[in-house]
Amino acid sequence: LGFVVLFKLLFIHSPVSRLRFSTFLDPRHQTHLRWDYDDELAIMSFEFQAQSTGWVAFGFTVNKEIPGADFVIGGVLPDGSIYFSDWHGVNKDTILEDERQDYELLSLTQDAKSTTMAFRRPYRTCDEHDLDITVSKTMGPVFYLFIYVIILFYFILFFIPHELNQPSVYHEYDLKINDYPVPEEETTYACTFLPLPIVKTKHHIYKFEPKITPRNITLVHHIIAYACGNESVLPSGVSDCYGADPDFSLCSQIMAGWAVGGGTYMFPNETGFSIGTPIDPQWVRLEIHYSNFDLIPGLIDNSGVRLFYTSELRPYDMGVLHTGILTFPVHFIPPQTDSFMSYGFCNTSHFHEINGSPVQDMHIFGYLLHTHLAGRGVRGVQYRNGKQLRIICEDNRYDFNLQETRDLKKPIILKPPLIMETPYSLRFPVFENKIFTLNEMCLIFLFYYPRNNISNCIGLPDIQYVANQLGLEANDATEGMMAISSVQWDNETVKKAEKACKEAPQIVSIKTIDVSRL
Repeated sequence: LGFVVLFKLLFIHSPVSRLRFSTFLDPRHQTHLRWDYDDELAIMSFEFQAQSTGWVAFGFTVNKEIPGADFVIGGVLPDGSIYFSDWHGVNKDTILEDERQDYELLSLTQDAKSTTMAFRRPYRTCDEHDLDITVSKTMGPVFYLFIYVIILFYFILFFIPHELNQPSVYHEYDLKINDYPVPEEETTYACTFLPLPIVKTKHHIYKFEPKITPRNITLVHHIIAYACGNESVLPSGVSDCYGADPDFSLCSQIMAGWAVGGGTYMFPNETGFSIGTPIDPQWVRLEIHYSNFDLIPGLIDNSGVRLFYTSELRPYDMGVLHTGILTFPVHFIPPQTDSFMSYGFCNTSHFHEINGSPVQDMHIFGYLLHTHLAGRGVRGVQYRNGKQLRIICEDNRYDFNLQETRDLKKPIILKPPLIMETPYSLRFPVFENKIFTLNEMCLIFLFYYPRNNISNCIGLPDIQYVANQLGLEANDATEGMMAISSVQWDNETVKKAEKACKEAPQIVSIKTIDVSRL
């Protein structure tokens, strides 16, 4: 590793103040991180523990690669000497120690099984070899981190959660697929219908976490639990969510969602998902997206989500609003383009009518961004009377492999209307009618309270208009897509298509838990 700074001490120890947040960083619980932040001082503190008696490294990266990464390396030598220093990545094979040392060591200890390293650093150091910890307007401090522990290597997206209260009495309940033989296909959407916990009085679901079959961690792309209307007639068994049987696509109100890179999520202290009353859902549709790119045979899966619920009620019932771009059959992105912006519009001015009663102000407290491989950024923006009011949520460094339900710094009140915009960088042509991973999605799931009956509000540009703006003949959306699929794309036509998508009239689909309306 080149030169390191050696401290000729048996060990260094300095008291570490209480760190409010903590998590395990790997499925086997071999690495554990505690952390905290101080906005006034613009400093973050960390305590990293690994089951290793060698060296450990902790750092930050923009693009999940070693070149340009910013990290510290520390450990205890056989003679008891301690080393700790600030480094940066030059290329995949070379790292160099920084001339300026901007990390402050607080303690470094080792026992027979593990090494524990505590340190702190400013959000911004003004060192060209250090990466800033982003302070998001919507989320607070955010950072991509990587961990080296001898041969362990992880990339994780982190954001700072709020302090949350754990109920004194709670129950656990698993929603999972049972002994499902995963097809030898690149992409599968498997759906099954499962009952929610049976309770005699109102309870609140306050937390959920993924339960992934260990050997299938790289196979499961996302899991979503959709609440079903109590008047729905539901099928049995497991089937393709978007296949020949339309009943397996019933239910559209998202209750819990997890995707690659995510973890446990707890709702704020003010709200929970209600179960146990006559108007609450009794069944859910569990959707699991598998990405079996290597076509591995004989895989059996028992993955799902674990719900935590309590009789200690919160002040508000929560809901989830599914927004973004209607994916199929008319969402398209030109092939061989470095960047393409897609737009989906949600006009909330119709919510009162479709909800069946006045809709109270929606206090958005969290969100989950979701695209597939081409997505490079997602942004949810609120407009009124043609003027932008605020950015509700955004990620300009979106990573398919690092998806997480995130909290806002403080709730935002949603008033009409809302527009979602997503920049893309395409890898392959996308002209399929089905939701394959190599096809694209642009979705934002907004977590809010108090709950209403609206579950989906997604839009798409008028494809006939877009085709006509490209000089193509089309009398409806089907003819428009057929015409667009035959375009010989170049930079000029890509720019024309992007402009047409932005300026086109939008068709908005709004759904309640039982019905939909355009």
